[in-house]
Amino acid sequence: MRGWGMRSEFAFLVHPRNTLRADMGILLGRPFSLVPEIVWRSALKHLPVPPMVTGKMSRVDLPGEISGRIITVPLTPTQLLTLPRTQVQARISAAVDLARDLGASVVGLGALTAPASVGGKAFAKRNDVGVTNGNAFTAAMTLQAMEKLTASLGRDPLIAIVGATGSVGSCLTRLYARKHSGRLLLVARNERRLEALASDVRRNGVEATVSVDMADVSKADLVVLLTSSPDALLRSEHLKRGAIVLDDTVPRNTDERLLIERPDVLIVDGGLVEIPGFNLRGSIALAPKLAYACLAETMLLALSGHKGHFCMGDAHVDQAEHILKLAQEYRHLGFNLAPFRSFGRLIDPAPSRTMPPPAQELVSCAA
Repeated sequence: MRGWGMRSEFAFLVHPRNTLRADMGILLGRPFSLVPEIVWRSALKHLPVPPMVTGKMSRVDLPGEISGRIITVPLTPTQLLTLPRTQVQARISAAVDLARDLGASVVGLGALTAPASVGGKAFAKRNDVGVTNGNAFTAAMTLQAMEKLTASLGRDPLIAIVGATGSVGSCLTRLYARKHSGRLLLVARNERRLEALASDVRRNGVEATVSVDMADVSKADLVVLLTSSPDALLRSEHLKRGAIVLDDTVPRNTDERLLIERPDVLIVDGGLVEIPGFNLRGSIALAPKLAYACLAETMLLALSGHKGHFCMGDAHVDQAEHILKLAQEYRHLGFNLAPFRSFGRLIDPAPSRTMPPPAQELVSCAA
């Protein structure tokens, strides 16, 4: 087996959305989109459908070599979160096995494969391949996006972080507190954990309040979404007039109907990174030369020859800072924050906030 100290290949796990017909058509070919939705759902739930390689990546300067593979776990978001955990983790583990057998040294857990495996902790005892949930670089890139977006909001905007106590949210909150002393509204389900996080960042001079009620988000100028729900949680009544929403969730927690209901609101796709130094054969339903930050974290670890696991469970500030250093080291290949998009289309985050028509996407990054 290849030594872990060398630059080597990576694999990144994705899964379809709940719109199975469309996604399986993208992944497997147009004829598969003709299979009825109910047949796909039943097949993925009851049949031992194996994981499958649905994309290959290579470096522009090394076109003949495969740098990494995209592997699809054949479960929907709802199935990943509601089927028996042992069954779900067995499916994800089979995808990790496939990645290892194909030569990957590190495997990234995309989208709901991360929370379904307890942020990767389900694989903590494995010593045959490294695993990361990608949340450290996601937190770092989300902070950069927040900094750019708040520049247009005037003095002292209120920033709501929804899912603040999660793996990305807790790291993002602490990263923010290290650099800024603004106002944060931390929103999550567990009030005790919220208070502990708020107390922690207040020591850095941040004015932090907490809430377990989504209605309180309507006070915020910038709303950062970082939850792991298969359904859209943010609704029109949750938004202040002229608010900006940074949706860093997969499946996304904003619905395209918000574009019609609230034309005053800007909705920005979060967690996107430019990778001009790589080519993708296959689809992750992003524009060419773009990747999710969690995928980019996996790529950077493989490039650097990282040994063993990296980010499991909650992401930590030191992990985010380490992966940022790697991004700087490999900046000739990209790994910088991508221009802003909304539902897949490029936007100008100016005061006019013209909203584009929506674009399709596959589920492929962690929250």
